[in-house]
Amino acid sequence: MDDNQLAEELRLTVGQLVRTVRTADRMSPGEAAVLGYLDRGGPMTTADIAHQRRVSHQSAAKAVKELLGQGLVHAEPHPSDGRKLLLDLTPAGSSRLAEERRRRAAWLGTAITEVLDPEERETLAAALPLLSRLTAHLRAK
Repeated sequence: MDDNQLAEELRLTVGQLVRTVRTADRMSPGEAAVLGYLDRGGPMTTADIAHQRRVSHQSAAKAVKELLGQGLVHAEPHPSDGRKLLLDLTPAGSSRLAEERRRRAAWLGTAITEVLDPEERETLAAALPLLSRLTAHLRAK
C-alpha cells in the first residue's frame, strides 16, 4: 500500500471511528464541539468558534444559543469590542462535557476490550504517539 492509499484508509477509518463514538453523546455534535473548543481554548466569540470548527457563523450561533439556553455556556461583553460577546463554559457546561467524554471513553474502552486481544491492544497503544505526531504536524500547517 502506498502512502496515499494509507492516508485514505486512515482518513476513512478514523472518521468512521469518531462518528461512531459520537453516537454515544446525548447532545448534538455541534453542541459537543462548542463545549470542547471552549474547554480547550478558553473564552471565545461565536465567530472564533465558527472559524475553529470551519462552519458557518449561523451554524455555530445555533449551537451556542442552545447551550446558553441550557445554562452550559455564559456570555459576557467582549473586553475590547463591546459589539461582541465572549462565551465561556459554566460549571454545568464543564460537568456535562466531562460526562460526555467519560461516556465516549467507556463505550470505546468496552469495545477495545471485547474486540482486541492483548497483543492488538499493545499495537493500538503503540500507534497513538504516531497519530499524535501526525495531528500536530497537520495542525501546524
